[in-house]
Amino acid sequence: MAEDVFKALADPTRRRILDELTERDGQTLFEICTRLVTKHGLGLSRQAISQHLAVLESAGLVRSRRQGRYKFHDLNTEPLERIANRWLRSDRPESTP
Repeated sequence: MAEDVFKALADPTRRRILDELTERDGQTLFEICTRLVTKHGLGLSRQAISQHLAVLESAGLVRSRRQGRYKFHDLNTEPLERIANRWLRSDRPESTP
């Protein structure tokens, strides 16, 4: 699972998508595309952004939910927290220099 997270984070466009969801959670594909164009100058197609979102979803970094005819995308930080906690555990004995 951690490999999927690292793979998803390796792409700068996917990191920008996560940045946008951090700034404003619960966006539709149209809203994400608009923000990427206006704020970052990325002129990617909706299909390309949708594929990036699929990679983020499969890594568990984004969750989608349907509400009526709209699909909203939400940031999920749990996979990042698991990775960070893996190296930041407080129960690990301290090493001496």
